Amino acid sequence: MKYEAVIGIECHVELKTASKMFCGCANRFGAEPNTLVCPVCLGMPGSLPVPNAAAIEYMIRAGLAFKAAIPEYSKFDRKNYFYPDMPKNYQISQYDMPLTQGGVVRYWLDDGTIRECRLTRIHLEEDTGKSTHAGSGDGRIAGSSYSLVDFNRAGVPLMECVSEPDLRSAEEAVAFLEMLRRTLMAIGVSDVKMEEGSLRCDANVSIRPVGSETYGTKTEIKNMNSFRSVRRAIESEIARQSAMLDAGERIVQETLGWDEANGTTISMRSKELAHDYRYFPDPDLVPMEISEERVAGVRATMSPLPIERFERYTKEYGFNIKQTTQLIDAPEIAEFFDRTVEVSQHPQQTQNFVLGDLSRLANESGVAIHRSPVSPQHLGELVALVEAKTINSKIAKELLARMWAGEGSPKAIVEREGLAQTSDPAALARFVDEVLAANAASVEEYRAGKSNVFGFLVGAVMKTSRGKADPAAVNALLRERLGG
Repeated sequence: MKYEAVIGIECHVELKTASKMFCGCANRFGAEPNTLVCPVCLGMPGSLPVPNAAAIEYMIRAGLAFKAAIPEYSKFDRKNYFYPDMPKNYQISQYDMPLTQGGVVRYWLDDGTIRECRLTRIHLEEDTGKSTHAGSGDGRIAGSSYSLVDFNRAGVPLMECVSEPDLRSAEEAVAFLEMLRRTLMAIGVSDVKMEEGSLRCDANVSIRPVGSETYGTKTEIKNMNSFRSVRRAIESEIARQSAMLDAGERIVQETLGWDEANGTTISMRSKELAHDYRYFPDPDLVPMEISEERVAGVRATMSPLPIERFERYTKEYGFNIKQTTQLIDAPEIAEFFDRTVEVSQHPQQTQNFVLGDLSRLANESGVAIHRSPVSPQHLGELVALVEAKTINSKIAKELLARMWAGEGSPKAIVEREGLAQTSDPAALARFVDEVLAANAASVEEYRAGKSNVFGFLVGAVMKTSRGKADPAAVNALLRERLGG
């Protein structure tokens, strides 16, 4: 390990508000091009922006999730540059007075190790439109290249999360992004779909000799549309910079594109600095005052965060990393699980049902667990009945299927139909003696050394008892009757 990587992430996240950031146009993916536009998001002369209150609340929610400071005052700025898909030729963004400052993302690696990456800020801005570039020879415009512009995305609320350079490997960068994604999904501010562009990330990468405290020259990698691409691009750039330094070459600060097909970075342009954007306060938008009461109101609605669940599931409940991640990465299922545990008081058995038979029923029917007829209250009852040995696992599976069919409380069904497991010695003796008398040949085979016959006899007793016999007691009594 001759060099150490130093990595920072800039992540753009579209917020899932009903309307755009500064106008009333619908915020909806997949509409016909240029149908979700108006004079405001097209930058027409005389049009005035009005901030989206829901987007500001989402920003406060994100700030609270990552333990960021939420200043009392904030403002919007104009960031000036020319892009073909920016209708106004400037972007309404935030510079020196963002809605949140600082914060930290706590994330876990595959082995369960928890690490931290500081945030510089999370600020609010508007998204650009989308350009589609085409070359010659496609039949539309003979012998030419051209671009098509769709302004539907222009003006969509965009949250930019900027990290400090605290990441030291591609593995850490991906784990950081995964935690950012699952947290923003859990708090309900974005659908964070990379395939739809609602989560886009850039990576700033530099290297330095191991042990050095001085940062090297960084490059910024853009156009990464999956976590796999992020991992490959960062690893590729670390290798490229290492080879350059070994050859005595100088690394130039620049913006790079990622070529997924060839697995290489491509130089796009020299890297802009803050002064290149000529920020100044937007004269059409007054500064915002964020009261403590408003922040407290948002805090009161916050659900448990993924990192909080991770620590509870692994440390308190003893779940492994795979099971824990499977629950957390589906926020609705994690919420269903937590509510069920409140009733059952048995996390491990609850997890067995949620990730096992209940997930199977959900997959077979196409109905999500949290929308199914099985409520957390009723599943908690079922788990409690199993743990109290009131019913055995066979009866529990049958009851779960009946609950999925809409029959309601398992406790009520057990009481109504007399399905409670029995450990009564007299009743068990009757069941066992009846089976042994009816299967004399199997008994002789067992005594002759065919031990696999024992499972058949246990099954026969369970069938005779209609599944109500205590399996452990049946096993013990059968061995006693058969002479060990």
